[in-house]
Amino acid sequence: MVYTKRNKFYLATIKSSKEKMEERKPNMKNYIFTSESVTEGHPDKICDVISDSILDACLEQDKESRVAVETFISKNQVVIAGQITTKAQIDIEKIARETLKEIGYDNEATDMDYRTCKIEINVTKQSPDIALGVDIGGAGDQGIMFGYACDETEEYMPYAIAMAHKLSYQLTKVRKTGEIPYLRPDGKTQVTVEYENDRPKRIEAILISTQHKPEVAIETLR
Repeated sequence: MVYTKRNKFYLATIKSSKEKMEERKPNMKNYIFTSESVTEGHPDKICDVISDSILDACLEQDKESRVAVETFISKNQVVIAGQITTKAQIDIEKIARETLKEIGYDNEATDMDYRTCKIEINVTKQSPDIALGVDIGGAGDQGIMFGYACDETEEYMPYAIAMAHKLSYQLTKVRKTGEIPYLRPDGKTQVTVEYENDRPKRIEAILISTQHKPEVAIETLR
């Protein structure tokens, strides 16, 4: 190929365009990352704990139990539904109320009362179609979540979520010990971390949101 002035201009233009594209690429080693953690009184967490407590109760009596249970909560009502195959004899309503009591839901006027809340249960035996595969050693249709460890913290968790979890734990602790008596169970924390060269550099922002008694002023909360 013969390089003319026109060829050279064209090649120079391509090179210039590529350089500009590289300049526009975000630096993925330096970034801001936010993680969120919720307390045990958050509706999502309550539902998880109730479902897990039902599973634990079944496994205590029958290690071969198969439990596929979901829990839904809204205002002063709990709905528990799913499929269970077990030899265990359990009281699902009692488990749910004890879980709510342990978390601290004891005031219907504010949120929920474990003593008076309505609990609806719709739990049946596992579907024959699913059992057909599981009974002979299959895995069923239940899935699990998995992730990976990192060296950012001693817990081997990313720095932002590790800090958010610690704040959520402390928020629950000061509520249950009575150190901050006007807090209620539902709470959430967010931690935003600035990364430099893929390593945590500093905390950019911290957000703590919590349920509280209505008579408490915002200035007191802050």
